[in-house]
Amino acid sequence: MAQESSQARRTHRVAVLVDAGTNPFEVGVATELFGLPRPELGLAAPLYEVTVCAPTREVRMNHGFLTLTDVAGLDTVDGADTLIVPGRPDNVVPREAPVREAIRRAHARGTRIVSFCTGTFALAEAGLLDGRRAATHWRWADTFRRLHPKVLLEPDVLFVDDGDVLSASGSAAALDLGLYLWQRDHGAEIANAVSRRLVFAAHRDGGQRQFVERPLPEVPDGSLGPLLAWAQERLGEPLTVADLAARAAVSPATLHRRFRERLGTTPLAWLTGERVALARRLIERGETRLDVVAARSGLGTAANLRARLRRETGLSPSGYRKRFGPAPR
Repeated sequence: MAQESSQARRTHRVAVLVDAGTNPFEVGVATELFGLPRPELGLAAPLYEVTVCAPTREVRMNHGFLTLTDVAGLDTVDGADTLIVPGRPDNVVPREAPVREAIRRAHARGTRIVSFCTGTFALAEAGLLDGRRAATHWRWADTFRRLHPKVLLEPDVLFVDDGDVLSASGSAAALDLGLYLWQRDHGAEIANAVSRRLVFAAHRDGGQRQFVERPLPEVPDGSLGPLLAWAQERLGEPLTVADLAARAAVSPATLHRRFRERLGTTPLAWLTGERVALARRLIERGETRLDVVAARSGLGTAANLRARLRRETGLSPSGYRKRFGPAPR
């Protein structure tokens, strides 16, 4: 499916650090995203390998639902390219000193540090977050601010990318952040393939709001799925929010409300994001003509394409092509 990048790929080593009480769901998210074979990608070697590590060889997970045995030691962290720290419910109790030291040691050697949900507390306890942006679950925001007042907490987003330290706000947001890492490491084409395998939408970006105590509507709205699929097949056309609303047979205001409720974004922001994602895939597949990419993706002009791509990825089209495009023949 995927073409090899112009840069040689090597297996990226991921360590998942657990301790007593860790939430098993987030450990499962990490292993599902980065530890399973990906035959759908058609690559000769795996892009990631995962090792679960802990301060003890046996770890009792949250509420004792399961116990991990024969777990690797914390020295695993020293060889990792990315360290993932899942959350746990007893966040007012600091992690053990060996856990905090392992996190500090990994960060000092340049390892990318990622927290899922309340794993942010562990990063703060290790001293990684003072003066830096971070996210955590909205229910723990006040507690986090009280315990770690020097951290620039963003309490109402899905995840935060602060360079070498990234944090997801909740258990489900861990999937969003994990797919974002796939995209950051290997481009939109591969990330979308992984998303399809998970049957999980890949269009939620980190700046979208957490769904905080939103009451369920009395009459559930119809699924947006058919409308999104229809629009994705017509991104190169001059679609507007009014066109989407007409297709869904609702007013623009109703469509806006449904997008906010279901996707946490606006119709226009979703449409623009899908067009940028399509432009990225076209570049990854080898299209070098910017005017063609802009036209086929619905971004209109090469100038708009450059601006949108740089805003989304921090790269120019040529820089993006160099990193994620097909290898030269």
